[in-house]
Amino acid sequence: MPVRPEKAAVVEELKDKFRRARAVVLADNRGLTVAESTKLRRQLREAGVELKVAKNTLIRIAAQEVGIQGLEPLLSGPTTLAFGYTDEVTAPKMIKEFIARDRNPKLEVKGGLLDGRVIDAEGVRALADLPPREVLIAQVIAGVQAPLAGVVGAVNGILAQVVWAIDARIRQLEGATA
Repeated sequence: MPVRPEKAAVVEELKDKFRRARAVVLADNRGLTVAESTKLRRQLREAGVELKVAKNTLIRIAAQEVGIQGLEPLLSGPTTLAFGYTDEVTAPKMIKEFIARDRNPKLEVKGGLLDGRVIDAEGVRALADLPPREVLIAQVIAGVQAPLAGVVGAVNGILAQVVWAIDARIRQLEGATA
């Protein structure tokens, strides 16, 4: 399908964003005012997430050209893309928080991409509910550390018993020679 030069530039930009993003959230922005959109864009930018509104046809072309399959069902109605470059959970978490703060949410999650694979809206919500990366790492370290602490405690207990037994035997032998 031939694309005009100005639209080809948008397709190239989207392809680059798809390649660099660790997670992408696709949302329906119907009813979102310019002020709300600007506020959301600013909040996302501070967290390292980029917001882009694009035509579904151009999103479809860019996705196909970078090898993303199955995105078509999400491309109906107005589409806003939130590209998360630093990690997999920041973009979903920020979109979820924005929606939660609004009494009458005008932004609705359609689905997303995680490492180039399409996920549904429920998958995006599950990502948003994950704790931050640092917390997950701390939980893994604590899980590894707990059994090791138990082993160290057991070895210390055994060594203390051996030392106690040797000390008792030394006192017993000293008592026999006296």
